[in-house]
Amino acid sequence: MTAVPRVVVSAPSSGHGKTAVAVGLLAALAGRGMRAAGFKIGPDHTDAAYLGLAAGRPGRNLDPRLVGSARVAPLFAHGANGADIAVMEGTMGLFDSLTGRADSHSTAGVAATLRAPVILVVDVGAMGQSVAALVHGFRAYDEVLWLGGVILNRVASDRHEQLLREALDDIGVPVLGALRRRDLPAALPSRHDGVVPVVHRSVEAARGVRRLGEGIAGAVDLDRLVALARSAPQLGVEPWTARGESPAVAVGRRPVVALAGGPTISYSYAETAELLAAARAHVVPVDPLRDEHLPEGTDALVIGGGLPESYAEELSANRRLCTEVAALAQAGRPVIAEGAGALWLAREFDGRPMCGVVEATGMSTDQVVVGYREATARASTPVAQLGARMVGYKQHRGVLNPRAGQTPAWTWGGSTPEGFVWRRVHASQLMLHWAGAPEIAHRLVAAAAPADAATPVSPVPAITSTADTAQLPAQPGPQDAQTPVSPSGEVTT
Repeated sequence: MTAVPRVVVSAPSSGHGKTAVAVGLLAALAGRGMRAAGFKIGPDHTDAAYLGLAAGRPGRNLDPRLVGSARVAPLFAHGANGADIAVMEGTMGLFDSLTGRADSHSTAGVAATLRAPVILVVDVGAMGQSVAALVHGFRAYDEVLWLGGVILNRVASDRHEQLLREALDDIGVPVLGALRRRDLPAALPSRHDGVVPVVHRSVEAARGVRRLGEGIAGAVDLDRLVALARSAPQLGVEPWTARGESPAVAVGRRPVVALAGGPTISYSYAETAELLAAARAHVVPVDPLRDEHLPEGTDALVIGGGLPESYAEELSANRRLCTEVAALAQAGRPVIAEGAGALWLAREFDGRPMCGVVEATGMSTDQVVVGYREATARASTPVAQLGARMVGYKQHRGVLNPRAGQTPAWTWGGSTPEGFVWRRVHASQLMLHWAGAPEIAHRLVAAAAPADAATPVSPVPAITSTADTAQLPAQPGPQDAQTPVSPSGEVTT
């Protein structure tokens, strides 16, 4: 059972300021001495990183599509353990979902699963009494939805605020705060930087979070918000545990797994390191932008999907590390690269030399490939058995040519194969949440250990009965569709 006070911060659509409000709320609550926990609904690494920076503990993602609806509440209970309050930032609009399943995969669906009140952030900069019609519509659309209140953003004046409050009072919806245009400045670093400012604990990132916290503290009734969060009922679930999902591998020594990122945050979802440690790996961070060498004794390397494409020049300039990564792959050690990590392993990206592990070149485009994929493994690797089916997420501008190697990593939905498998390298722009496929950590640790020492305590569950030595035939079809996204990184629908 878990009884952590909690609220969900959502909005009618992208662009209303919910990320700034959620980050500011966590910073303001932490400034009061409360132990806060931050979560991002959906796959976004960047928002989760800033929520974690504001809370002072790792920000986590709750994505029903990537981990399965049944794991959302246990993962929340795990991530909120020991917290006085949890703030969850929604994705897109309250009822929007890339999967088209608003009942379970939208922000509203996750809020219902977690029995959490929703705070709707509304940009009222060009709105008057119509705010009541908009908010009433969101409240009435789903009778299960618990709309606990509204935070007004970009209020023009005292008179404007009074008009808005009176309109919402008429429909019985509490106003928890009213933010003037100056209260939520564009304080956070550019989204093109991704999680890098948080990984490096940059002054700009810390200052931005602090400024948002100050703005929220001065304009939002935090006592009323905390009371609303405390009204959330108990959840009858047991917290998720990495040890329960990823049984240890009996090895002569714990293999050293280098995980791309910094000392306190990686470019992978937070559960990746926990699953690896539970499988008895010694997880050591390596920063592809700053570290010139892999950790001593590295047996395997994991490059998560949070590594941003915008740092191609810095990745290319780190020639010593590129050389060591290539040598690790050449030696047959496991290397798993997702998202921009696959571009880093290519021969070059936008004309800059990279690691040269996979026979491909990368090039940036003007469009963003984005969306979930139900993928089938095309070969047995440290990630999956041949024929295994997993759900991943793609969001990238850079594309690889060719799209796949002689042995591809995945195929999905009639598309041409994607990704590269060579020796024990698995490189793909498809990003996985390992809590949704915890056997990955078990397979990787077993592959990283000396061949004569690794004995799985329990077998990796076989998802299909297809022989590991075979390869599935390629399925020709269309390439990934390119979908426009908003400046915040969310899909425009």
